[in-house]
Amino acid sequence: MSAPDPSFDPHETEIVPMSPWRGIDWAELFCHRDLFWFLVWREIKARYAQSILGVGWAVLHPLIHMVVFTVVFGRLLEIDSQGRPYALFSFVALVPWTYFVSATNASTNSLVGNTRLLTKVYMPRLFFPATPVIAKLIDFIIASCMLVLLMLAYLATGHRFALSADLLVLPLLIAIMMLTALGLGMWLSALAVKYRDVRFALGFMTQLMLFAAPVAWPASKIPETYQMWYGLYPMAGVIEGFRAAILQTRPMPWELIVPGAASSVVIFVGGLVVFRRMERYFADVA
Repeated sequence: MSAPDPSFDPHETEIVPMSPWRGIDWAELFCHRDLFWFLVWREIKARYAQSILGVGWAVLHPLIHMVVFTVVFGRLLEIDSQGRPYALFSFVALVPWTYFVSATNASTNSLVGNTRLLTKVYMPRLFFPATPVIAKLIDFIIASCMLVLLMLAYLATGHRFALSADLLVLPLLIAIMMLTALGLGMWLSALAVKYRDVRFALGFMTQLMLFAAPVAWPASKIPETYQMWYGLYPMAGVIEGFRAAILQTRPMPWELIVPGAASSVVIFVGGLVVFRRMERYFADVA
């Protein structure tokens, strides 16, 4: 048996730089899962702490948009609402849209807003953009409950709504919505650390995305030849899918949902690559 090497120290740890092309370290995320849920809870509490309306803000935002859209697009411009009351037609679209915008905005600002935590404590950096995507689901659920109440109010006035098997598609639509928000959040939050004007450009970009999405108007306005290309915008399929599942305004728009799902995966993977590539510089430039 050979003698042990005296230079060998079993307690030595070699620290090597991580590859910028690595994917998601699921084992690391699992080990820090308690911290992740703490950050989610902190995000929820910060949203409603010392707030007069509290959870009412989750309803007020889409409700105000619904009133404005109903007056401008429903009454003045007389946009086709596919046989449903325009207020309901727009509110069904505003529920997923409001979540998408608020989650993307919060995710984009997550790294800059947590600079002290980012530079002093190590944790999986993916937690920062992912936290708002989960926390904003509370607002989404509250707004969905308001949608149910609105439908019951219209039901009492003589409108009829039927339960459909298309409701089973809603989890898929919610997954596409969340995946897109997280992908954009990772992409933009990484860029916002180095280029602070990304946060200011986001407001302008959000307005463009709003009018590009079929929130105030139906996707049937897009010529059939371009429907599949339009579906590459993930929120187009999500919004039209919500209307088809809840209001039965049309058959389930798979020609929009399928390319939208593929596009959301591309956005997520692209955001993950950019985030991982820039992650090593976060603490230096934050």
